Amino acid sequence: MLDANLKAQLKSYLERVTQPIEIVASLDDGAKSQEMLALLQDVTSLTTLITLKTDGDDARKPSFSINRPGAEISLRFAGIPMGHEFTSLVLALLQVGGHPSKASVEVIEQIRALKGEFSFETYFSLSCQNCPDVVQALNLMAVLNPNIRHVAIDGALFQAEVDERQIMAVPSVYLNGVNFGQGRMGLEEILAKLDTSGIEKAAEKISAKEAFDVLVVGGGPAGSAAAIYAARKGIRTGVAAERFGGQVLDTMSIENFISVQETEGPKLASALEAHVRQYDVDIMNLQRASALIPAKKAGELHEVRFESGATLKSKTVILATGARWREMGVPGEQEYKAKGVCFCPHCDGPLFKGKRVAVIGGGNSGVEAAIDLAGIVSHVTLLEFDSKLRADAVLQRKLYSLPNVDVITSALTSEVKGDGQKVTGLAYKDRDSGEFKTVDLEGIFVQIGLLPNTDWLKGTVELSPRGEIIVDARGETSLPGVFAAGDVTTVPYKQIVIAVGEGAKASLSAFDHLIRTSAPA
Repeated sequence: MLDANLKAQLKSYLERVTQPIEIVASLDDGAKSQEMLALLQDVTSLTTLITLKTDGDDARKPSFSINRPGAEISLRFAGIPMGHEFTSLVLALLQVGGHPSKASVEVIEQIRALKGEFSFETYFSLSCQNCPDVVQALNLMAVLNPNIRHVAIDGALFQAEVDERQIMAVPSVYLNGVNFGQGRMGLEEILAKLDTSGIEKAAEKISAKEAFDVLVVGGGPAGSAAAIYAARKGIRTGVAAERFGGQVLDTMSIENFISVQETEGPKLASALEAHVRQYDVDIMNLQRASALIPAKKAGELHEVRFESGATLKSKTVILATGARWREMGVPGEQEYKAKGVCFCPHCDGPLFKGKRVAVIGGGNSGVEAAIDLAGIVSHVTLLEFDSKLRADAVLQRKLYSLPNVDVITSALTSEVKGDGQKVTGLAYKDRDSGEFKTVDLEGIFVQIGLLPNTDWLKGTVELSPRGEIIVDARGETSLPGVFAAGDVTTVPYKQIVIAVGEGAKASLSAFDHLIRTSAPA
């Protein structure tokens, strides 16, 4: 099952296991059970501290639990955790085997203090780069608290459950049989939903912090670079982010970040955070900005307020809140989000195996999505508003070579249709003839660009007609002492490598501002 290289890597990790582990597999006569058995046999062959039993009687087959003899741990994989989930398997083995988590002491204690019974089920797909964060967070919680149980379920392998629960987006998490959440969630975010008192405590703690020299709002590539450059100057630096990594977390393959030939978004986001943490930077996660209160005169502090109730003050502020997926803005879109309307073809594509889907958008992202989906679904209809596709020629040639793809140009999407539970079709207007038409399908993947996260800044800093923060060549905004960088600004070409450079520039400009405004007359 595992090649020699992967076995060698896994063996080195398993050397950190200090306590015995018992794996109990529930199998049937199917090919997937045999594949799972081969994987588990490979794992157990690498250390004497792991034993394997094949007499499990769990209703989900194939599946396996990972236990520590004498401990109350309820952690199970229903499916074969390869692809993006192989790391989840490795971490589960290490943590059940006694290797400590990297989570903070405060977070670990908060998990252990949770009262009640929590039975979690997470539906994932092997191609989903967002799923491992959720699976790994809940696995850790199951290891630390005996009242928490978790099973990670491969939706493609247990299609009947996916259909019964009408799951059309991953990760999808159920708590005690009720939908708990969808999409990427980190450990702290899950805890915040379970322990609401923790949000208030965290907000109070944040508000009590001393003023910063530089406060970066946003934790994507631009924010990370800004924080590093500021910290290297030896000044008091803070980063407040809704989620560290930002839009990069939702990016599948990255092949144009110079000096890194190929990587994935979550890996790059993790590397960015690790780099920032090498410096004396105060990172405050799960903080969504709600208002900027600029200093009224020179020498006063800027203030940033957050939805959690926290407030922070700083001599200078760098706005790096990035962008989000642009929505179609048509009837039915909001109603059927995660019920057929999706934004990540890599994550949710496998859930539409053998079904009909549409891709909205004829740029590179849309055409790449259509190409990827064509290998999974029965049919793809790509709709583009313009009279021609805007994607690179090489992508268009590949798209038009696929037999199960139709391309419709000059199409204005007008409505998402559904039966109250899931998407059943899509209506659009033919811009040439003016005729309204309908496509019967089960899924819609929206790929029409990004919107800057500036709603909270309206009326404060000068914005472009597109809602982007207007900046000059130094990253300065219309407010003295407030700078901006990355996809949230008017800087053209929304690329990771450009955002990193803009973040560094904004930070250097903020430092220069501090020097000039604090110098004696």
